[in-house]
Amino acid sequence: MSKMWEGRFSKALDSQADDFNSSIHFDSRMFRQDIGGSVAHAAMLAAKGIIGAEDADMIIGELGRILQDLESGALPVDFAAEDIHMFVEAELTKRIGDVGKKLHTARSRNDQVAVDIRLYLRDEAADIIQMLHTLLEAILSQAKQHKQTIMPGYTHLQRAQPITFAHHLLAYGMMFTRDIDRITDAVKRMNVCPLGSCALAGTTYDTDREMTAKALGFDGITLNSIDGVSDRDFCVELLSAFATVMMHLSRFSEEIILWASWEFKFIELDDAYTTGSSIMPQKKNPDIAELVRGKTGRVYGDLMAMLTVLKGLPLAYNKDMQEDKEAIFDAIDTLKQCLIVFPPMIQTMKALPNNMLQAAQKGFINATDLADYLTKKGLPFRSAYKIVGQIVAYCIEKNTVLEALPLETYQQFEPTFEQDVYEEIALTTCVEKRISAGGTGLASIEVQIAYVENFLK
Repeated sequence: MSKMWEGRFSKALDSQADDFNSSIHFDSRMFRQDIGGSVAHAAMLAAKGIIGAEDADMIIGELGRILQDLESGALPVDFAAEDIHMFVEAELTKRIGDVGKKLHTARSRNDQVAVDIRLYLRDEAADIIQMLHTLLEAILSQAKQHKQTIMPGYTHLQRAQPITFAHHLLAYGMMFTRDIDRITDAVKRMNVCPLGSCALAGTTYDTDREMTAKALGFDGITLNSIDGVSDRDFCVELLSAFATVMMHLSRFSEEIILWASWEFKFIELDDAYTTGSSIMPQKKNPDIAELVRGKTGRVYGDLMAMLTVLKGLPLAYNKDMQEDKEAIFDAIDTLKQCLIVFPPMIQTMKALPNNMLQAAQKGFINATDLADYLTKKGLPFRSAYKIVGQIVAYCIEKNTVLEALPLETYQQFEPTFEQDVYEEIALTTCVEKRISAGGTGLASIEVQIAYVENFLK
């Protein structure tokens, strides 16, 4: 295929160099956005009298037919083309002749690709936000079923204090609401139109950039044409947001893997989201969660690749910036793969409340409540803390638990202990009396559920 830019050159580009230079193998996915941008550009050229109205109608009509043919498969992408922009323009010219060549008036590939990727990322970000909504709905479904299911909360992976399973799940719910906010904020900053910046300095034609921006759903235009073609901050910002989503999915996956193990056995994953072993018939492996955890590193790598590509580039456009697409496309594909399988894995997992309760009963996780009991009797917290530490050490030595210790023994450590201590350190009491906002008490859980529900609305 001949090159649009070949007039300056005396011989063809080396075939291997041509393949190395080409981006159509990955940027062809932006054909809808490329055609949409061209339609808006052609309409603007006609409105400003830069090309004739009949020519614009012919261009816009044929671009619509090219789009239909690409979507139906009637028109295969020619991977011998340099990029999707050149492919569409060449196909347009092949179909309507010299009129098609007028489309590129007052436009460069630099601003063309800059608008295409913004449009594409805006569409993909909307899909990812909707997928995160689905994940939040799955978390809410489980949380509503387990508002009073007691489990041990952990610090340092050591049993710490009693919480509810809903409380733990809703912590991830809060993370994913922030992820949606981060993506939304990044899209807001990205949603300005670079079309009309041309190569870097603008154009001598009297164009209307605001018209094309409005037609394409942008909030405004980029105010500096050099920045318009060389900015990829939005790629970095979205990649950072996507990497953060993956980090949250990975943390959740790690807990699912632990909870599904025989050592914890807090949950059982549905067979549809586990695999077996080739040699050990008893195995039920949490492979989906493990893969999500593993793929997190891949998205981190995409972010680092983007930052590294951009770090030394002078203004304005450089061919290095072609590398932006593979990184962010890979991150989008990877994240979407994870968000397809993760919500139904959460929705179908079965909690095992008895196992959670038994684990909570074994870890002295009501020790803080025992110290609080003494402070309410008038002891300074640090004194109460020391006494409870001594009582826990005694229990470990005697292979018993706080709930089973006789009152007489308690009173040997501190005379202010009374019969009501047993009610105070019961796990249900420990959970119910945590009345502070954001805590594990039922009233707080209801508030958290309502917050996520309202967020989704």
